[in-house]
Amino acid sequence: MTFTPEPLDPDDGRPPYEQVVSSLSAAIRTKKLAPGEKLPSHNKLTELYGFARATIQRALRDLEDEGLVVSRKGSGVYVRNRTERPAGLRPYVEQAFTNQDVFIDFAGFSSETLHAALQDPIDKIRVGRLTPASINIRILVPDMYVPQAAPVLKSDRSDDPRLRMRMHDLMVGFTRGISNQVHELKLLGLVPEALVQVRVHSGTQFFKLYVINQEDAFFGYYPIRPNKVVVQGEAVEIFDLIGPDATLFHYSINEGESSSGAQQVDQARMWFDSVWTTIGRDFNPDGQ
Repeated sequence: MTFTPEPLDPDDGRPPYEQVVSSLSAAIRTKKLAPGEKLPSHNKLTELYGFARATIQRALRDLEDEGLVVSRKGSGVYVRNRTERPAGLRPYVEQAFTNQDVFIDFAGFSSETLHAALQDPIDKIRVGRLTPASINIRILVPDMYVPQAAPVLKSDRSDDPRLRMRMHDLMVGFTRGISNQVHELKLLGLVPEALVQVRVHSGTQFFKLYVINQEDAFFGYYPIRPNKVVVQGEAVEIFDLIGPDATLFHYSINEGESSSGAQQVDQARMWFDSVWTTIGRDFNPDGQ
């Protein structure tokens, strides 16, 4: 198969190597460059993109650092197989915003990672580089007014309302930030339709799940580890759910209708909708 990249945006202010990284990573995510496929040669990529050879080399190094490609001495550069390394979330979130209609479902502990992943596409909408017609985000998080399996005190594994209120405040901060930023895009006339909904449930959330545009799912477990936090001016040792240590695994319907990836996406969507429509309760992060 002959690879032809999408035309680069002439108004893109990023360094050339970043533009090449973005283009090639998008091609890998959308399977225009399939797992195991050999990339065009350095000379061919230089010709395709119109940038210097050093720019192409820098871009390929960055893609290798991200785990998207692997360089084989004397053979060339190849797209990694999905099973060799978990994929990153942010490029898929940004790619989702190139669609006319953006759908993102998140289930997790606080939505901190989602908040961070949304910053780049939101900034690009503000400057006119991304122009979706609608954004619909659903956030499903645990109700921290209800005792949880974690976080708990390390000394005797007991519940401490102060720990839950600390997590509640973090969750409110991140969900409010997402809601305000997305709704601002609508108020400014940058996106015709924008909606962020938050619901809570009474269970402990031991994993995080993202379903992006109903086509890609990312799943990862929260490990529980000792931690020390400050609550109401007191240092407290706890057993905590550690979000940054959750390795995300990617599944896609683009792997084929009968593939395990497509089945994982289908089950993720089913699970999310079932919790959202049954035991999920509406929550307003603004407290109104």
